Amino acid sequence: MDLSGRRTSSNVDDRRGMSGGAKAGVGGIVGVIIAMAIAYFTGGNPLEAGMQAFQQSLGNNTEVSGSQDREFTEEEQQLALFASQVLASTEDVWTEVFKTQLGKTYVPPRMVLYTGSVQTGCGAGNAQVGPFYCSADQALYIDLSFFSDMKKTLGADGDFAYAYVIAHEVGHHVQHLLGTLNSAHSQMARMSETDANKVSVRIELQADFYAGVWGCHEGKMFGSIEDGDLMEAINCAKVIGDNYLQEKARGYSQPESFTHGTSQQRMKWLKLGLNTGDMSSGDTFSISESQL
Repeated sequence: MDLSGRRTSSNVDDRRGMSGGAKAGVGGIVGVIIAMAIAYFTGGNPLEAGMQAFQQSLGNNTEVSGSQDREFTEEEQQLALFASQVLASTEDVWTEVFKTQLGKTYVPPRMVLYTGSVQTGCGAGNAQVGPFYCSADQALYIDLSFFSDMKKTLGADGDFAYAYVIAHEVGHHVQHLLGTLNSAHSQMARMSETDANKVSVRIELQADFYAGVWGCHEGKMFGSIEDGDLMEAINCAKVIGDNYLQEKARGYSQPESFTHGTSQQRMKWLKLGLNTGDMSSGDTFSISESQL
């Protein structure tokens, strides 16, 4: 992905090197997956770890205190620059898409870069739950070390794969602006765990679709998409599928526990967004499960 000379976003809050009392956020793309993988490789229970991470991403009252300052490597600084440029791209793309497709004004989110733990408006946030979006303060939170973990643990690598992660969280912000996210969460609060998981899958698949919509228009507006970029994102969508990770960790999967969708579903909705760029094609809530 060629972002040479592209602007950075002014909506970045860099809190790296600091940690403090924190509450957790909502909608991390692969935090649950990473938690399961870590449990698997350390001898823990992957399904239990994944559920704990998911519950934490919905909010708890755990507090973490303390702070530290440190120097960042050139690679870390380049990742921070890249993340800021991707966020700026989402601002440009969604401003145009909201105007032309919806007749609305896009209000961009903030992106908070942090290390370890972070204070949010939603609940306890830490690096183990991965990137997440908090609708209470309309911000996405990212510990950039997650990208290294994603590469080492899942084999998902490449700048466009990383951009997809950011764009997915921005997709949750789009859902928030349109009222979809709050409506879905209200439904989940009144459901059994199994039924709430099914709604969660629809939330996440639509965020994948919106990440694809961003990628489609990013390519058209700026010509930044290079050979291999799309496959990086599609491969990332594959290895973060609930079935893929559960089968890798346990040798089998439990569909009733899926919260993000299967590999096939995630790749399908990401590719649909990439191919159409049309927001009206991404309604994951009014179709049957067999159509997801």
